[in-house]
Amino acid sequence: MFCYRLNEPTDVSPSALSTALWIMAAKWEMEDRLSAESARHIFLRALRFHPQSPKVYQEYFRMELMNAEKQRKEKEEIEKAKMDLSADGYSDSILGGELARVVYKSAIQTIKGAEFHVSLLSIAKMFDFTEDLQKEILNDLQTFHAQDPFTWDFMARQELAVDSLPSSEYISKQTKAQDLARKEERCNAIYETALESVQTESMWSLYVSFCLERYKRKTNCKELKQKRHNLVLGAMRKAHEANMLSEEKYTEWISQLVDLGQNDVAVEIGEAATKRYKESVRMWQTRAEMLMALEREDVTPVIEEAFKHVKTKDSLPLWMLMVEWSEKSNTDVTTETLYKKAIIVPDPAVARVMKERYLEWAYRTQGYKNARKVFNSLHERRPISEEFFRKMILIEKQQEQSKMQNLREYYERALREFGSTSPGLWLDYIREELSHAEGKPQNCGAIHWRAMKMLQGDDVEHFVSKYTLLQTGHL
Repeated sequence: MFCYRLNEPTDVSPSALSTALWIMAAKWEMEDRLSAESARHIFLRALRFHPQSPKVYQEYFRMELMNAEKQRKEKEEIEKAKMDLSADGYSDSILGGELARVVYKSAIQTIKGAEFHVSLLSIAKMFDFTEDLQKEILNDLQTFHAQDPFTWDFMARQELAVDSLPSSEYISKQTKAQDLARKEERCNAIYETALESVQTESMWSLYVSFCLERYKRKTNCKELKQKRHNLVLGAMRKAHEANMLSEEKYTEWISQLVDLGQNDVAVEIGEAATKRYKESVRMWQTRAEMLMALEREDVTPVIEEAFKHVKTKDSLPLWMLMVEWSEKSNTDVTTETLYKKAIIVPDPAVARVMKERYLEWAYRTQGYKNARKVFNSLHERRPISEEFFRKMILIEKQQEQSKMQNLREYYERALREFGSTSPGLWLDYIREELSHAEGKPQNCGAIHWRAMKMLQGDDVEHFVSKYTLLQTGHL
């Protein structure tokens, strides 16, 4: 139905149809109308309008293989019934998947890349009559994409899929482990061959990822576990020496070294990692967290060194880490000095968050009076956030005898900064006057009037709708 409707003058232009619709139409022709010819025509039309679509090529390739499989089964049934095949028109080229091969050849000439190539091989593997086609695809992959790391990764992992010994030959778990170890050795040999010609960070990353995957797999065989352990540490060390280890893999390596109790090596690698990735917040954070876990004394100097290299706008995680460390390890005086440094960082986003943290810390460690002192020292020092004021409001409300006079002060100061953009702040202020023991409901009218004057656009509508719900007791 879909393909006929394309010819109606009132319908959408075929070029405007998505690849998903073309594929859906072709599948309908193939599966519901049992017409491979119509499905083929739809795929060919789809490729006119979407010539660079990997998905269309993949599904077209799959369809031709399905058609070949269907005809092979039909022919087999006819042969079993000892019927005459001469009039049925079964083509040897179709039965052998030749049309699928034509689609494959066209696809790899149009769509480049090893991953797409492998996707066609994966489709071919679903059909048991495609052994020759699979060999051709595999040979083409190695010929056309010899410098693509994905090709080598795929070829190496193929060794794991090689048929194992028959189950009857597994005399013991030890024998099974030895067979698996031999497979992994072959994988490793392919990766090492790859690294001789494809010396890129991507190739090293795929190799290390493979080693990590195998290391993390459970096994009861101590020899296999030790072999995997040696392999992953060796791969990381080689990648590091080649200056090809990624940030992510450095993090994994440091974690493994700490778990193994190789603390001095972990410290050494952490330092090397931050030299390689000087501007990486994540790398400095990993190094600092490792030093904290090992209770080393040079945590603060390392983070201070990080601030020299990391962009100020990216430094928030390091400030958070540093104050958390200081809260646990240093005196309140030292920690407060650190907070005072953090709140004057030139980046507004960092300064705002650190002011919020400073206020929380002051209340948590030294009580309400000190929190109010910090608030009074900061509420007019921009940049400042609405959340900073809300935290002070919450602190006040947590007191055994909270004072409405203080709450009004905090709300008023917050509204001077955010009253034109925060309908929620006005609503909370009104709710406070209505619910607090010392509140004055008669003030709500004036607060409402001020809100209507300050808010604009959608914020006014939001405020009015919520205020109505508040008046009717639904908020």
